[in-house]
Amino acid sequence: MSIQNIIETKVKEGFLALYNIEIPTVEFQATRKEFEGDITVVVFPLLRHKKGNPVQIGEDLGKYVVENVTEITNYNVVKGFLNLVIDDSFYTNFFNSIYPDSKYGIVSPKADEKAVMVEYSSPNTNKPLHLGHVRNNLLGYSVAEIIKAAGKKVYKTQIINDRGIHICKSMLAWEKFGNGETPESTGLKGDKLVGNYYVKFDQEYKKEIAQLIAEGKTEDEAKKEAPLFVEAQQMLLKWEAGDEEVVALWKEMNSWVYKGFEVTYKSMGVDFDTLYYESNTYLLGKDVVAQGLEKSVFYKKEDGSVWCDLTEDGLDEKIVLRSDGTAVYMTQDIGTAIQRVKDYADVGGMVYTVGNEQDYHFQVLFLILKKLGFDWAKQLHHLSYGMVDLPSGKMKSREGTVVDADDLMDEMTATAKEISEELGKLDGYSDVEKNELYETIGLGALKYFILKVDPKKRILFDPKSSVDFQGNTGPFIQYTYARIQSIIRKADFDYSEPVKIELHEKEKELLKQLELYPETVQQAAANYSPAIIANYTYDLVKEFNSFYQNVHILGEQGLDKKAFRVQLSKKVADTIKSAFLLLGIQVPERM
Repeated sequence: MSIQNIIETKVKEGFLALYNIEIPTVEFQATRKEFEGDITVVVFPLLRHKKGNPVQIGEDLGKYVVENVTEITNYNVVKGFLNLVIDDSFYTNFFNSIYPDSKYGIVSPKADEKAVMVEYSSPNTNKPLHLGHVRNNLLGYSVAEIIKAAGKKVYKTQIINDRGIHICKSMLAWEKFGNGETPESTGLKGDKLVGNYYVKFDQEYKKEIAQLIAEGKTEDEAKKEAPLFVEAQQMLLKWEAGDEEVVALWKEMNSWVYKGFEVTYKSMGVDFDTLYYESNTYLLGKDVVAQGLEKSVFYKKEDGSVWCDLTEDGLDEKIVLRSDGTAVYMTQDIGTAIQRVKDYADVGGMVYTVGNEQDYHFQVLFLILKKLGFDWAKQLHHLSYGMVDLPSGKMKSREGTVVDADDLMDEMTATAKEISEELGKLDGYSDVEKNELYETIGLGALKYFILKVDPKKRILFDPKSSVDFQGNTGPFIQYTYARIQSIIRKADFDYSEPVKIELHEKEKELLKQLELYPETVQQAAANYSPAIIANYTYDLVKEFNSFYQNVHILGEQGLDKKAFRVQLSKKVADTIKSAFLLLGIQVPERM
């Protein structure tokens, strides 16, 4: 049990004993530097439960806690703040208990615990992954790892959007303008090749629209009547009818894209346990509509279309089946969610990593699933996130102005190389080691920059400023990890045995930060927020650097103190590595 939990229990117990009043929570904060103490109980919120002088209430509680908690040696009250002094022995005992624990802060899944399915990426097969997909993948992967670390079984999944008019646009453009070229004949990744034809379709389509407008058509008429668009619609109808030639072309071009995606995912360091394809799921959900009609969750209009009335829930009416009997996206998403629980019987909740432009869609989806009576629908979460902008402005994939994910990762590696060479700290590295390090630093900078921001916030991403060896950046944290590894390599004595010493204030501050790690993992999982892990790690590193600058480690004369400081440094490094793995970031042994 953490010291905060121990104190909270005793403060509640004391409040009941002193005033015969039960309090639900106790608010804590770090003790301000100018006052004696290690942790502070904020008394002001307790005045809601008992009127009185906050200083006197603080005195009463301070005395009770000191008498009843052996780890608390003293207290002082400043206005409405009860500052508590924690004995060194608590921290040394705590440290000696966690030092040998290689999985400190990480909880193993319980056998009877329901699993969580986390969906992310979910790209279209008509173009390569871009900057928006980078944030999506990094968020989804990290949240999955954090939920797993908090003690849940996790399945990582994606639904690949491999059908529809946009796919047919790439296929048609390749048929008309491709001259049979392939990834092998061009040397291009398959997703890039197919993406080029998506752009080509848009270019030729715009020419046809301009020609029709010049002939007297309105813009709307020109868009609908342009021959390329009409052909793409016909191709989609043929695909839905199972036309052999169209299906064969669709399979071949999609296979090119999947091979390209695999390369990108590997470079990005993300993976999946299971895949769903829209071509298999787009008809799911229609049978659920019939069941929903029987339960009066849905109703049918005169034209035969089926709707769900959510006006009493503060939303609107939502169509789930068109009058011609065809499904809409909502129907498909309902069916896919139900299918996933059929496929994985232990799934008790799902997380959907999708941009914030779909906020309303998921409100409706989750509400309909609850109305249909599925228990697991109470455990659905939309991991909504803001856009990523670059200084150059907004991206449009059909115009070919997107920032390609592969190009971005290559640029990050190149930037890391440029800055590392300027700093000139790579003597003795082979070329292979240098290139591995550039990639570790570059991708670490990218991932940390994106993940340190609350998912809901929009990001302006500047590649250059993210690869900075100072401040709240991935490379700064990686450099601190490498510095600690250097200390450990130089420690030519046995430091394996636990020791108890009188703590320096900087050691105590560092131990306080280490103690927060398990709680931070749980908090990040509960809030679906890698930013909580990222910013905790930055705070830990700042605390270590303050410790490093203020005490001798290997230069310490007392053997026990020297051993303890090496152990403490090693545990900080282990915790950095553990936290960064939850963000999908590697740490280098040398920098």
